[in-house]
Amino acid sequence: MWDYSDKVKTHFLPPHDVGEIASPDAIGEAGSLVCGDALRITLKVEPDTEKILDAKFQTFGCGSAIASSSILTDMVIGKTLAEAARITNQDIAENLGGLPQEKMHCSVMGMEALEAAIANYRGQVQPSAPGTIGEDGGELVCKCFGVTDRKIERAIRENNLSTVDEVTNYTKAGGACGSCHGKIEEILRRVGKEISPLPAGAEKTKLTNLQRMKLVQETLDREVRPELRKDGGDLELVDIEGKVVKVRLLGMCAGCQVAGFTLKDLVGGKLREFVEPDIVVEDIKS
Repeated sequence: MWDYSDKVKTHFLPPHDVGEIASPDAIGEAGSLVCGDALRITLKVEPDTEKILDAKFQTFGCGSAIASSSILTDMVIGKTLAEAARITNQDIAENLGGLPQEKMHCSVMGMEALEAAIANYRGQVQPSAPGTIGEDGGELVCKCFGVTDRKIERAIRENNLSTVDEVTNYTKAGGACGSCHGKIEEILRRVGKEISPLPAGAEKTKLTNLQRMKLVQETLDREVRPELRKDGGDLELVDIEGKVVKVRLLGMCAGCQVAGFTLKDLVGGKLREFVEPDIVVEDIKS
């Protein structure tokens, strides 16, 4: 028997905002019926301010999945899309008063559905890359639940995971036949080597210029450029002046209608997450 918080029980019996918005401005989906959990979220957005006026969901899954979806709609209504885009799976779990570790994948599904809805509103199409298996363009690692290396890597980085069991709790990967455990261990080792934490007691904001330049370049290459390339775009690092990072968008990203969103939410967001919280990004036009 899972030990659920009172908040989880409140959002399961009964959940809030169940259903689908008629003529929604944004639709986001995550999970799949094959894997046992699936979520569809629809949003009504005020076009001038991009404020989310209403949100509804339809979920197939366990009580944690339903509660995570219910709290998510409460969290996003009244926020702008930019504010909603900063919601993490940990935020969802914390707003529920916590989730059992074995059910953390439900909060991840909520975050992914919200991200998909925001991308849908902005007209960003993310098709599978040629020659790959996963829908996100990544290599399929867990065939039982359809989980790619990209999803596993992201869960490891964002939730500081260190064991196969933790990866299973957050993604379901490895939770059935177990044949992918070796591959998951390889990803854990590789990601662990890529992430170089600062010495204990050091503040993340106190970087030398050389440290900052190295982290910026690594973050752009690892977190940003692969996402841009999926849609035929790319990015070039032009210069770094203190905490101002100057970049140039290339390919399909250059002159794109959502270039401002790309710079602020994708490029800026990743640099603030992995480098420094007060990084500023500037677009250098060709």
